[in-house]
Amino acid sequence: MYNKIMLAIFALALTTLACGFQTNLPRVKTPGPDVTDQISVDAPSGDINLTLSFGAGKLNLAPGSKKLIEGTATYNIPDFKPEIKTTGGNVHITQGDYQMTGFPDLKDIKNEWNLKLGTAPMNLTMKAGAYKGQYDFGGLSLTNLTVSDGAAEVTADFSAPNPEKLNVLSYKTGASNVTLNNLGNANFATMVFESGAGNYKLDFGGKFQRDGSVNVRSGMSNLTLVIPEGLATTVKVSSGLSNVQFPASGWSQNGDTYTQKGSGPSLTIIIEMGAGNVQISQ
Repeated sequence: MYNKIMLAIFALALTTLACGFQTNLPRVKTPGPDVTDQISVDAPSGDINLTLSFGAGKLNLAPGSKKLIEGTATYNIPDFKPEIKTTGGNVHITQGDYQMTGFPDLKDIKNEWNLKLGTAPMNLTMKAGAYKGQYDFGGLSLTNLTVSDGAAEVTADFSAPNPEKLNVLSYKTGASNVTLNNLGNANFATMVFESGAGNYKLDFGGKFQRDGSVNVRSGMSNLTLVIPEGLATTVKVSSGLSNVQFPASGWSQNGDTYTQKGSGPSLTIIIEMGAGNVQISQ
């Protein structure tokens, strides 16, 4: 949605320059006063699938609710009003569709969700556009976690262990800046991270309860892997133009494979990168 707005403005500017005469712009749709809606959904019985669909703005998510989800949505464009749909165990909270009738000043637009999740076991799916996200998944009972976004600036933390086994942690993003902290607490079996150009930090701190495998597919990017000392880890990098740096102590290299010996659960990371930098740190 955000990208569509920017493309429309850019196209109009090109048309105006090419024609060489003044163009009457559509009337600007002025943002109104801030409106805050309360969001509150009880946990349904049975298997729970929670989906959050968000466009442009700010999205903050944390634990601490006694319900499935609760919090607020604050916005100043009526079309941003969120909608909640519940069918059995499927709960979908989506941002309203912004139907543009003019060309608003984007810096004056406000759209912010502040939400808390409960501890009921759930499959959580998050879809977003160009936005800023601040997430704390600590202590949530996640059985699957899927995040997909556009050009984003996101920091996420698993500040406490996940009491459930997380089957798949999938994160797909565009040209973004993303930091994922304490991934060891996520309790994942499989993690998939796909990205475009950008800066990415995957911190595998926390407590691993079982072996985990990670597949990273990225374009031209800077990727930092934080691997705790003593965690048995194998990192394999498949890339033609990437620079790989790793700690001098505790790590060994054999071709495109980098290894740290350790005890307990093991971590295997496979990286496919077009070009860029891979920094392994502790």
